[in-house]
Amino acid sequence: MTQFVRFRRRGTFWSAAAVLALCLWASGAPSVLYPVYAAAWNLPPVVTTSVFGAYPLALLVVLLVFGGLSDAIGRRRAMLLGVALITLSAAVFAVAPNVGFLFAGRILQGVGTGFAIGAASAALVENNGSRNPRFASSMATVSTSTGLTLALFASGFLVQVAPLPLVLSFALLVVLGLLVFGLVWRTPHDGPAERVRVRPQAPRLPRGLIRVFILSTVSVGTAYSIGAMFLSLGAQMARDLTGTTNLIVVGGLLAVSSLTIGVTALFLSRVHAHVSIMIGAVVSLAGLGLMAATTVSGSVGLFLVWCVVGGIGYSFAFTGGLTLLNRTAPERHRGGTLSLMYLFSYLMQAATAIGAGALVTSLGLGAALDIAVPVLGMLSVAGLVLATVDLVARRRFRLAEASPGASCDPVS
Repeated sequence: MTQFVRFRRRGTFWSAAAVLALCLWASGAPSVLYPVYAAAWNLPPVVTTSVFGAYPLALLVVLLVFGGLSDAIGRRRAMLLGVALITLSAAVFAVAPNVGFLFAGRILQGVGTGFAIGAASAALVENNGSRNPRFASSMATVSTSTGLTLALFASGFLVQVAPLPLVLSFALLVVLGLLVFGLVWRTPHDGPAERVRVRPQAPRLPRGLIRVFILSTVSVGTAYSIGAMFLSLGAQMARDLTGTTNLIVVGGLLAVSSLTIGVTALFLSRVHAHVSIMIGAVVSLAGLGLMAATTVSGSVGLFLVWCVVGGIGYSFAFTGGLTLLNRTAPERHRGGTLSLMYLFSYLMQAATAIGAGALVTSLGLGAALDIAVPVLGMLSVAGLVLATVDLVARRRFRLAEASPGASCDPVS
């Protein structure tokens, strides 16, 4: 009988990267389709953005209750559970006859991603074969942006040229989910040998990490919040600006941003985490200004510039925040710590998506952005200030530590 061959460290690393790509593919797959659902079922913007927001809300509930699960049962088991639920969610979307199924599909996506994303992020760090410790965080950004880019392209293409437009995108996602499940199945067992009862495992923040955790969460959460505006309303903006219903064009315009995120991340493995957070904050502020200017001008060219600038800002902010927390969190608490960071980040994303939808429905897109842009700008400024404060504190500690006879406790 042929023995089942399992992946080694490199195979496990790339399997975890595939899980992150699948998570973002699933998240982005409906984005191009929201205007189609809205037209077919006469849905106002607040409903479509609420469908979008159901995903992070479900995800944060799972992270709150089971965020530390992968530290207890192992990364492999947590990823398998998450991928299975994401695959099931795609099947629900594929057969959806009404908006209730969309909510059910998004909730399943959120639950599955809640189990998978923290475990996969930790598995990347723990199986990183590169000498550069920042490589894992850069690849996390590349993986997620690749999944999102391909989802936007594929959804737009299939809806525009293929039969069964609201089915094939999710049928493809089912196939991808099964493939990723097979990859993770081949990774080595990393959980306890004895059987573990699955029970609530709320994430806990280890002592001494509070300042780093807040900084990382603000940076990642800002990226997620700005991304929520883009993913929940970007398809509508692209259609309004171009005057086209061609979803290949709409999906291609949206994919420019996620493609920019991935390309930028390829160059960030050697950038210091604090520098990355600071640059991300400044560029995100510029992107928010472009978002508002795009709505006023109605320029497709400005929309594309916003996609690029926003993608660069997202990449710096997300990679910097994730790198800093990956580097600081102790291994035995890494899964729970990352899950806690994702919990707060997705809470910010959900609040942004649902709030933006409500504002657009009641006030219109332009007035909604007049409110949302300054709020998101304040988050970017907060990230910049917190990164500066943390750098100054670290420098003071190093100087005090180097002084003869000095005694000082580090503040993380």
